[in-house]
Amino acid sequence: MRVLIIGCGYVGMRLAAELVQAGHSVTGVRRSIESQAVMRSHGIEPVAVDVTKAEELARLGGPYDWVVNLASSGRSEGAAYRKVYFEGTQHLIQRFVKDSPAKYIYTSSTGVYGQTDGSLVNEDSECEPSGETGRVLIETERLLLDAWREHAFPALILRVAGIYGPGRGYWLREFLRGEAFITGDGSRAINMIHRDDLVRVMIALLDRGKPGEVYNVVDSEPSSEIEVFRWLSEKTGRPMPPRKESDGMGSGKRVATNKRVSNRKLVESIGSLFTYPTFREGYAAEMGAR
Repeated sequence: MRVLIIGCGYVGMRLAAELVQAGHSVTGVRRSIESQAVMRSHGIEPVAVDVTKAEELARLGGPYDWVVNLASSGRSEGAAYRKVYFEGTQHLIQRFVKDSPAKYIYTSSTGVYGQTDGSLVNEDSECEPSGETGRVLIETERLLLDAWREHAFPALILRVAGIYGPGRGYWLREFLRGEAFITGDGSRAINMIHRDDLVRVMIALLDRGKPGEVYNVVDSEPSSEIEVFRWLSEKTGRPMPPRKESDGMGSGKRVATNKRVSNRKLVESIGSLFTYPTFREGYAAEMGAR
């Protein structure tokens, strides 16, 4: 297959490497040309394109069998989100609607669920995020679903939980630095996915996923803050973090939510592909690599 990966960064590079190893032809997109030598060393054909600039999309080439949009704003402000996610997606739909791939994956976020009561949510649950970034993501999802209904644009929407893995992981990093704290009584749910499991899921959905569908991409056990920190404390011999009352804001000043995200639809669609089905396996691997 000819594959285009837009946003060839932390997840995209890993995805590209796996696809190249499987024999696919991969083109990787970054905004700058700084990483082109690294990409070529991994068998990826690099191209510098800013998806927020419609005039640059002609450089993408093609045609492609699969397109994966992992573009990130790099900032949590609503204006930056709108430019990259909503406007960038508008440009990409216009670019590919007449030269359509067989599959187009868009990575949204479980942040679109605004629930604060700890309830279990699935793909049919209400999505009314109170933060501007979440609202932009929902608008972008609707843009793609409208394109599917009106033009058979083959979009699959992945609502991805908090990504951790080699060199990355907010909760683990904060705990090991001694900078973590427990919010309130510690019952707030944390939903995560290991980067390598996310890559396996994306490859499976490129092969077997259904256009027009939304999938929650999250591991198999939503856990509470206190469960995560208690496990880390027991494994490392370090004290539990102090408690702090919630100010209603999450990391990066995003509005904090409290919901447990179900991956049942995903598992029923492609099977359980998780090497790290819970944070325990994933964190154990990351701590063992340090």
